Amino acid sequence: MSEDGSRSWADRLRAAASERLGVDRRALAALRIALGVVLLVDLGLRARNLTAFYTDSGALPRSALAEVYPLVARVSLHAVSGDPQVIAALFALAAVAAAALAVGHRTRLATAASLVLLASLQARNPFVLNAGDTHLLQLLGVGLLCPLGSRWSIDAVRRGRDAADRDGDDVDRFVGPASALLLAVTLVVYVSNAVVKLRGTAWTGGEAIGRVFRLTYLHGPFGGLVPETPGLLAAATYGWLGLLAAAPLLVLAARRIRTALTAIFVATHLAMALVLQIGVFPLVSAAGLLPFLPSAVWDDVETRLDAVAPRLRQAVGPHHAPRSEPVAEIDRVASVGRRVLPAVAAVLLAALLCWNALALGLVATPEPVAAVSDPAESGWDMFAPDPPTTDTLVLATAATAEGSRVDALHGDAVATDRPPSDARAYPTARWRKFLTLLADSPESARTRHLLAHLCDRASGHADAEIERVTVSIVSVDIGGGDETQVRPLGGRRCGDR
Repeated sequence: MSEDGSRSWADRLRAAASERLGVDRRALAALRIALGVVLLVDLGLRARNLTAFYTDSGALPRSALAEVYPLVARVSLHAVSGDPQVIAALFALAAVAAAALAVGHRTRLATAASLVLLASLQARNPFVLNAGDTHLLQLLGVGLLCPLGSRWSIDAVRRGRDAADRDGDDVDRFVGPASALLLAVTLVVYVSNAVVKLRGTAWTGGEAIGRVFRLTYLHGPFGGLVPETPGLLAAATYGWLGLLAAAPLLVLAARRIRTALTAIFVATHLAMALVLQIGVFPLVSAAGLLPFLPSAVWDDVETRLDAVAPRLRQAVGPHHAPRSEPVAEIDRVASVGRRVLPAVAAVLLAALLCWNALALGLVATPEPVAAVSDPAESGWDMFAPDPPTTDTLVLATAATAEGSRVDALHGDAVATDRPPSDARAYPTARWRKFLTLLADSPESARTRHLLAHLCDRASGHADAEIERVTVSIVSVDIGGGDETQVRPLGGRRCGDR
């Protein structure tokens, strides 16, 4: 083969790798904006239960956290104080960091601050987390290694040119170990989940989606409206399983196929947000898919934004003076970063792939790893290998001395003698996670703190003083028998302290 032919082959291979493992810098900008918005949504949703889950007067005071996770209790900023005002201030600080991330103002600093505050918040109450929380933390962590502010940001506007010039040689695409890691943290979610689902029988038998929608505690705003048509639900089951199995094409394919597959994934996740109560998981998943969209999509988006871009530059530019740091010093720091960050990303990429291989049991877990952690416990097994066959609901009843009853979780009046059929779903996805974990593994200390909090919570909804609170878990078999079981979780006289 001639030298020119060899060079042409190498160029084609490099171009193919760049197209599949690289990320358009405008996609990084879209990811940055999406992460900032998701963080704000997450904070807003969590703020509804700020007292319940993050203060000493809630269901998990710092003393209870320290009993279960002593190290976590020492490192979480949100465990420094149990005062609601302090926690609210940390929420506000996280909101400022998330807003700065969304608009691209001092992007790396905003990303780092958001990452630290999110990790601290998640550590404050591990009993309310789901897969979406883990994925959001991963995306923020990888975002630190990527030039999220190189396009469509205040940082880029202030510099008077694209910030991409300082982050690499290619001003259009970001290519390297960090871009591969960014794609991998999303891809392993789908691939791992597909592998585990294929090990079950409900997904391969076409029953899984129908079973999920019979779990009333998972119903989102429109979950109860999904038609119970066996053929349609079976088609949805096979369709989602097939989509997960096709997930490697998100990297292996290019252009139109990649665009179509990404769009289908995003649309499916947004539909999940409407029919399932699973927190921010659908929004995080949709955000993580944005880097897969090819440049042609962002060319079209940028064309539509051309009308507003000059106004943004005019609005931002005059009010922000140029950076005062010497350009040589900035270039020196950037040069060090360009050498160090790819190595860090390469190590993390290898660790990510190895860890998920261990979690799936594809390779045996080494004894030193097994001695400190079980990779299988952190796998991506959402509704896998099979969805639950039990609809788990709750009866949380607060009684006054006069004999009236209120629902301690929801706050409305209930029958004096509540039958199991009056069991209800949970106010939020975080309440569902907290209570179902406690029901699966009852602990006297956590139950005691939960009941004390429900006494206080119910007192705000009753006309008289709350005398007693009881909580029971009601399990309904949806596998065909419709058998109902009631398990008392605990009771407490509310005057006892």
